[in-house]
Amino acid sequence: MKTIRQISVFVENKPGRLSAITQILKDNAIDIRALSIADTKDFGILRIIADDPDKACKMLRQAACTVTLTEVVAICIDDVKGRLSDVMSVINDSGINVEYLYAFLSKSDNKASIILRVDDNEKANAAFDAAGIAQLSEDDIKAM
Repeated sequence: MKTIRQISVFVENKPGRLSAITQILKDNAIDIRALSIADTKDFGILRIIADDPDKACKMLRQAACTVTLTEVVAICIDDVKGRLSDVMSVINDSGINVEYLYAFLSKSDNKASIILRVDDNEKANAAFDAAGIAQLSEDDIKAM
């Protein structure tokens, strides 16, 4: 099964917290490949795809951050109109629920990478394989 590890960091919603977290990653030569933040008035959840998730978690925990690792699915699709809709149809037709997703453009031409948190990674992997949708590994992410 192809999955990647996503780092989730609890972030207080106050000035300087996001800067401090990104500085920790910078100071430890950890490359952020993608990120997303969902917030409320008092806190946020920062989701990060990094080139070295183990090191990122270790450094953030040493700085007293609340960190978790989550298995997510990553795919790479052509960056053309309607392609995301095609992917969502594959997911829907397979009975898989998408809890959240975020996208980023890769360095390769005309490709978009999408991180998906779904309720069944194995089922999603099988659906993507059957539909010919390229899945990404942590090594793929690291090489981007």
